[in-house]
Amino acid sequence: MSAVLQGGAVFWLLLGLGVAAVAVFFERLLHLRRAQIDASDFLKGVCNVLENGNAEEAMMLCEETPGPVAAVVLTAIRHRKGSREAVREAVDNTGRAEISRLERRLASIAVTCQIAPLLGLLGTLLGVMEVVRTLNEQAPVVQNANLTAGVMQALVAAAMGLLVAIPCHAMYALLLVRIERIVLDMEAAASEIVAYLTKQDTSML
Repeated sequence: MSAVLQGGAVFWLLLGLGVAAVAVFFERLLHLRRAQIDASDFLKGVCNVLENGNAEEAMMLCEETPGPVAAVVLTAIRHRKGSREAVREAVDNTGRAEISRLERRLASIAVTCQIAPLLGLLGTLLGVMEVVRTLNEQAPVVQNANLTAGVMQALVAAAMGLLVAIPCHAMYALLLVRIERIVLDMEAAASEIVAYLTKQDTSML
């Protein structure tokens, strides 16, 4: 532990970034878990309600269901009396807004992935500079203990940079995979509900 504490200011900065990234990861993970639903079953339920002519009940069902899938379906139902192009445009706008919500704060993890190794390198250089300074000031008699602080600072900073960056890469990739699955479900649901509403309008003519 004493060796770790010799990492200097860069070590504590990296530690703070790592803790913040982990907090963002779990917050986003919980959000995405709530947002991911069984899109097929949900859409079947909405279509069954619409078949009975209960558009208000269908919208209420969408409002009570979390996630982008329910949001785009709700938008489609609200604009059901417009043209197919108008419905599609409204659904696309909602879809883009929902994707933006899904990706919120994700950039902070990506930035941490990129800057953590660079901060580790900075800490390493600062440690080496400390060693050089000690050699210049105490030459020709230099004790090993006088060089230990600088060397440890360099090693700890480099290791900490990698220890933060590697998990952040993994967390970022995991969140991206979950977002892609939700987006695919959302796009499929959007296409199906638009096609269903268009078919309903055609059959009423």
